[in-house]
Amino acid sequence: MQTLVWFSILVVVAIGFGLYLKSRPLLELQPLSKLLFSSEWAPGRGDFGLFPFIMSTLWVTFAAMFIAVPPCILCAIYLTEYADSKISNFVRPIIDMIAGVPSVIFGVWGIIIIIPFIRDFIGPSIGVHTSGYTVLAGGIVLAVSVFPVIIQLLVELFKSIPVELREASLAIGATKWQTIKWVMLRKAGPGVVSAVVIAFCRAFGETMSVIMVTGNVVMVPHSLLDPAYPLPSLIANNYGETMSIPIYDSALMFVAFILFTIVLIFNLIARYVLRLVEKSSI
Repeated sequence: MQTLVWFSILVVVAIGFGLYLKSRPLLELQPLSKLLFSSEWAPGRGDFGLFPFIMSTLWVTFAAMFIAVPPCILCAIYLTEYADSKISNFVRPIIDMIAGVPSVIFGVWGIIIIIPFIRDFIGPSIGVHTSGYTVLAGGIVLAVSVFPVIIQLLVELFKSIPVELREASLAIGATKWQTIKWVMLRKAGPGVVSAVVIAFCRAFGETMSVIMVTGNVVMVPHSLLDPAYPLPSLIANNYGETMSIPIYDSALMFVAFILFTIVLIFNLIARYVLRLVEKSSI
């Protein structure tokens, strides 16, 4: 068992080290500050500024999580605390089915439904002309794609909370909602953080659905109705061109290394937050 644990750690280290080695040719030619904070993306001239792509990724991912997390928590609470067995047995297979839908299907759904809605209704309602291919479209599509992940994790988490805690709270006069708010959610706090982080990491690396609905325009978004060009889309759209420009391969490997590093950092932060929450609840 211990061997398997160390093997898993070595795999992660090997992935990171491999991506770093492939990124070195670019890092030796240009300073890291220029790569991360420059907005100039012109591979033909040797300019590989990644700032627009990094900001696009953050905009789309945080928009998705802002849209997804609150309704997923409420849905999980309803399925575990309020819904009868017939409703729960009907809904949960549907959630499982949505989890297995390929991301390209979410992208097609976004093109057919979400983009026209943003272009014809949301944009005009606030006086903004937009094509619909925006950060908001990417956020909505990503939010729907991570709904099943968050809901499944939270349902299992809430079911694992001892019934005695609920009964003790109700016995001293608390209402059902007060019990959920102050007992169940407090007890499940670390698990909720873990579920959100897992969903965040999935959304952060999502490719196909994001390519299809965000517009893929090289610019720094300043609002939800601006187009975006996230890092995974950059890799998917341009990897076929790496043979024509030698340093291009290194640039895209550096993009992959950035994605790997950001996901790793967020996981470490989540573990730190979990420890703090667990200590405070003791």
